[in-house]
Order: sequence, then structure tokens, then C-alpha cells
Amino acid sequence: MHKYEIILYWSEEDKVFVAEVPELSGCITHGESQEEALAAAQDAVQLWIDTSKEFGDPIPKPKGRRPMLA
Repeated sequence: MHKYEIILYWSEEDKVFVAEVPELSGCITHGESQEEALAAAQDAVQLWIDTSKEFGDPIPKPKGRRPMLA
């Protein structure tokens, strides 16, 4: 399991749960349930990392939780 922050939310427009990984540009997926979206996000993170390695692109280190905004 990777340690990147995943933001999980319901999309009323699409009627699915969306999972975004903000530290990895364009890494976003969805699922019918929260669990499905989260599992898909873990797969997407691994694919993102594998693709970056293949092309020699930099891979950011996980920063963890973003600070809360006031």
C-alpha cells in the first residue's frame, strides 16, 4: 500500500464515489462504493508509478496529510 493522500468523495453528477490522489497529477478514479473507489485508487497509484519509472519521470515522495485550512 502506498502512502499518498487519497481524497474520496461522492459525485452527485456521476453518481459514483471519486478518489483523487492530488500528489500524482491526473491520478483519479471512481467506483460504485467507497471501497471500490479506494481499491481502484491504489491500483491507479501503482500504474502511475510504474508508468513514471518506464518513462524516467520523477516520482514525488508522499507528503501525507495536507494541513487543515482555517
